[in-house]
Amino acid sequence: MKILITGATGMAGSEVVRQAILDPGIDEIIALVRRPMEITHPKIRTVLHKDFLNYDTVAALFNNVDACLWCLGISQLQVSRKEYERITYDYAVAAAKAMLAVNPDIHFLFLSGDSADRSEKSRVLFARLKGRTENALLQMGFRHLTIARPDAIWPKHKNPRAPLAYKLAFPFFPLVERFTPHKIIGSVPLARALLHLVKHPGEQHTYENVELRRLGDKK
Repeated sequence: MKILITGATGMAGSEVVRQAILDPGIDEIIALVRRPMEITHPKIRTVLHKDFLNYDTVAALFNNVDACLWCLGISQLQVSRKEYERITYDYAVAAAKAMLAVNPDIHFLFLSGDSADRSEKSRVLFARLKGRTENALLQMGFRHLTIARPDAIWPKHKNPRAPLAYKLAFPFFPLVERFTPHKIIGSVPLARALLHLVKHPGEQHTYENVELRRLGDKK
């Protein structure tokens, strides 16, 4: 299987890359990134791309890709409101349209988040924009679309670019796991769950945190 990953230098995306390397069902990994990756492996083909609103120069990549795992994202605490909307909504929608135009059979997996609000009325910017993006993707007519909604992600590998609030919360993850496990998911189980979903698409298109934990813990 040939997959394309965005956000491959981020917390979730980099773990998807690591788990895809270990997965014998994944033959090739195309990492569409803005900057070079620290992870290297014969399976990985790194493609540097600067403009995530325009894919004309890389459209040929989408031809023979079985699935795209859209893990590109950023905390709303790290950028302005306008920039957050562009990264969360505009980038994903532009990419999805470009991929669908070239490869109607591509399986598009969108890494959303818990509390994404498809009514688009939430006062929380994250919830409202994730819901808006989900709605746009659902209306595109993908033959294969998966939306994953993890809650708090407990990274196995610390990301130096993580927002300060996330770094401060890191020591408390073991307590959350102990007392409210449904509110957290490890980066490794999450990555395994995402790969499972693109290899074995289910009948539903949206998976909540508890379901992702179950799928990720199977292996």
